[in-house]
Amino acid sequence: MRTRWLDDAELDAWVRFIAVVELLPGVLDTQLRRDSDLTHFEYYVLAMLSEAPDRTLRMTHLAARTNATLARLSHVVSRLEARGLVRRTPCPEDGRATNASLTEDGWAAVVAAAPGHVETVRSHVFDALRPEQVDQLREIATALLTKLDPEGRMTTPYRRPRAGAAR
Repeated sequence: MRTRWLDDAELDAWVRFIAVVELLPGVLDTQLRRDSDLTHFEYYVLAMLSEAPDRTLRMTHLAARTNATLARLSHVVSRLEARGLVRRTPCPEDGRATNASLTEDGWAAVVAAAPGHVETVRSHVFDALRPEQVDQLREIATALLTKLDPEGRMTTPYRRPRAGAAR
């Protein structure tokens, strides 16, 4: 197979895109650790549970939604469980499966962390873009996700939570 090298415009776009991919997680993690004593991934796990029916997901479904291996997710959920933010129970529909549920303290933690997280996302991403660029970003991300996540594991339809809920 012949290598299809990037042209100058593609290389320039790639270098800038990969810099964002590398820098943004650190920005999000730093803010959440400072303000909420949570890593970005811990916040993401709590947020996914906060949006699930009854604030509960099977561990396998939570792993898919967070793009985590079961081993990594289990380790993180153990830490959150030790802090009283998450509870694991056998799945009533399938005794071989385990559910993770957000506790009331977990709900309070994600609700408290959400404003600072959203402000960080806004100030480091959306404030840098014009409205038409936000639309372009959505279109570009959709095109990339069609290749990267064809089953839509991480892109379940977004729904706004109840008033006052974490985001």
